[in-house]
Amino acid sequence: MTKLVPQDHAALHTMCEEVPVKEITSASIQKVIKDMRQALIDYSAKGFVGVAIAAPQIGVPLQIFLVEDAEAIKRKEEPVLPFMVAINPKIVKVSGKREDVGEGCLSVPDHYGIVSRAKNCTIRAYDEHGKEFERGAGGLLAQIFQHECDHLDGMLFVDVAEEVMHKSELEKRRTKQTQGL
Repeated sequence: MTKLVPQDHAALHTMCEEVPVKEITSASIQKVIKDMRQALIDYSAKGFVGVAIAAPQIGVPLQIFLVEDAEAIKRKEEPVLPFMVAINPKIVKVSGKREDVGEGCLSVPDHYGIVSRAKNCTIRAYDEHGKEFERGAGGLLAQIFQHECDHLDGMLFVDVAEEVMHKSELEKRRTKQTQGL
């Protein structure tokens, strides 16, 4: 079973290397993708779900991330997010409009934060078959693209968050909101 590396692991704080395009379909890169997917599916944290993972989160400093609605798979429901593998992704366009969004991370399991992200962005990348693609996104998917590209640049959301709180504090805030306080 592939494990997530701890927050202080060097791979999480390193600029990741590009994957040579001719190696994308190699057994070693396909294994990294398979291991990432399994780590995302195996992730479990009370009240929080994983929707994407980057290769450095399993200790592999390569420019790969994937998006998958793992909770829907566990519940045998239709996924809200598309399954997507992005290799050597580059953000090629961002909107000028930004919003403060709540964000967590598999690599920082006990904290949650508020991060300013572009509302829309477009990435250019290669899929798991070595085919180049460009994909625009808004809302949650745009946020995911930006968060995962930060991972590939050696940054965690806690490095760019305007506010970071322990998940217990978030639970207290949620309880107050539902009670109308």
